[in-house]
Amino acid sequence: MRTPWQRARHPRGPKSLRRTLVFYLMIACMLPLALVGIVTYTSIYDILTNKIKSGISASLKQEAGALENLISNLDFASKQFALDDQLAGEVSAFLKETQVYKKSEIMTRISQKMNLVNFTNPYLGLTAYVMPEAEDPILFANLSVTPEFDLAAFRPFVKYNGAGYNGPHRTMYNYGANIVFSSVRPVRIDGDRKIYVYLESNYNLFRKILNPQAYGVEVSHLLINEQGEVAYVENDEAPIPTSQPSWRDASMLHEEYKGYHLFRYKSEQGWELITAVQKSTFNSELRSWFTKMVMITFAMLLFAGMIAMLIWRKVYRPLRKVNAEIVRMAENRTAPVTYTRIEEFDLLLSNFQEMKTKVNDLIDAAERNEQQRSQLEIEKLLSQINPHFLHNTLNSVQWLARMNGQKEIDKLVTLLVKVLHYNLGKQSLIVTLREELEALHHYMELQRVRYDYEFEFDVCADESLLGSAIPRFLLQPLVENAIYHGTSEQAGRVAVTIRGAGQDRMEVVVRDNGSGMTEEEAKRLLQDDPREARRGLGIGLSYVSRLLERYYGAEARMTIESRPGFGTEVVIALPARGKEHLT
Repeated sequence: MRTPWQRARHPRGPKSLRRTLVFYLMIACMLPLALVGIVTYTSIYDILTNKIKSGISASLKQEAGALENLISNLDFASKQFALDDQLAGEVSAFLKETQVYKKSEIMTRISQKMNLVNFTNPYLGLTAYVMPEAEDPILFANLSVTPEFDLAAFRPFVKYNGAGYNGPHRTMYNYGANIVFSSVRPVRIDGDRKIYVYLESNYNLFRKILNPQAYGVEVSHLLINEQGEVAYVENDEAPIPTSQPSWRDASMLHEEYKGYHLFRYKSEQGWELITAVQKSTFNSELRSWFTKMVMITFAMLLFAGMIAMLIWRKVYRPLRKVNAEIVRMAENRTAPVTYTRIEEFDLLLSNFQEMKTKVNDLIDAAERNEQQRSQLEIEKLLSQINPHFLHNTLNSVQWLARMNGQKEIDKLVTLLVKVLHYNLGKQSLIVTLREELEALHHYMELQRVRYDYEFEFDVCADESLLGSAIPRFLLQPLVENAIYHGTSEQAGRVAVTIRGAGQDRMEVVVRDNGSGMTEEEAKRLLQDDPREARRGLGIGLSYVSRLLERYYGAEARMTIESRPGFGTEVVIALPARGKEHLT
């Protein structure tokens, strides 16, 4: 069974040397790896992050520039169709002309000019003059227009240089399904009729501009129109920002939103292009590096475990030898130890041999002490016969006195029995102040009878201190000494005062009005000088000093104040404690 000291040192039980060895080797291998990993991760993270950000930003800027060029091309071409005096004049003349063959000539000229413009501008697709109020709104078109054509159905994208731009949306070409941008610009003609020129971008231009393969990673595009609404989403799973950041002077921003990296480009034309990249995709190279680091870590752990096992095998055999010597000691404690030829373990075995020698000596001494103890037990049993005989005899005298009506003798014997019971009894060595004072009263009454009531006795104790614990038989030697020095004359007086002396402390004062003593005599009393042998039990004040030293140490102090002819005062200052604090 482990001692409390051992349990305090090992609250969770002893640790295995093998586990400890493996643990420290793991730390030795993993700490440098962890430091290198942290430094490497920081560097690689910065490099890869800046590299990916720069690549995505460059691709985004290139796409945004292509979209701006597309809008600019539509703007330039729509101005040619709507603001050019020749084309606008031809359209105005066509609307005013009533003769069919002349209308046909004008339509031919307009178609030729439209084809010429479309030929010189490869970024244009469907081109049409539209009069929304007419039964057939398409006046002229270079390609076949779908019957569902309706200018009011388009979703506005941005207004720029007097024209409205729509999209991205499906082409109005009757036989196509591509995604295009379109522009609608009013034509400057005479009259009240409203004519618009409708232009679409090339049928595959938008698909070429927003090309996810150009980024090198999987991305999704979002287009935000002038009103802040989403005009186009390439991937339905991509997050749609609900608020716009404060951009200040920057035309391109990067932020993280709902598991995505968002790269924004704000065009001066009023629209916004966003490229969304999943964090998992963005960090794919970092994850690859992290996977390699994990594999290296496991390899290092395996290597450290193997090294630890090799070291453990080297240490285990000598340890087993030491353990065998310890076990053999229980069987044959006198046999000498055998050594392992390993310096450190041989030193341990050498110390173990010395310990065995000392243990053998102690066992022999304990056996001798046990024999002496048996003898002392017999002597102790014999020594108890006299007190028992004395108690029994006094009890007999007490009953004889009561039967014969001898009250004084009965009182005297009763007091003597109580004093002997307290002084020679087997009760605890620690008692309360109340118990000590009660025994002291019995002793003083006995002494007063003995001295024919030649002195007075007075006790004054603070009620709050009566429960305090003190060593048994502490006050009686002090009072005995006061009686011896203070009752040589008539009208002698012994006073015992117990009072508080600050927080958790008290003072015991024993005062007499006897003849007093010199300073040298007081010192001999404290030292229990044989020349100052006293009557009664003959226990000196040095016994009280030893009690105070035993139970209180430096916390207790005893002093004697006396002068010849002025009496003597003994003062003991000690802590006021309960029984649980004194052992």
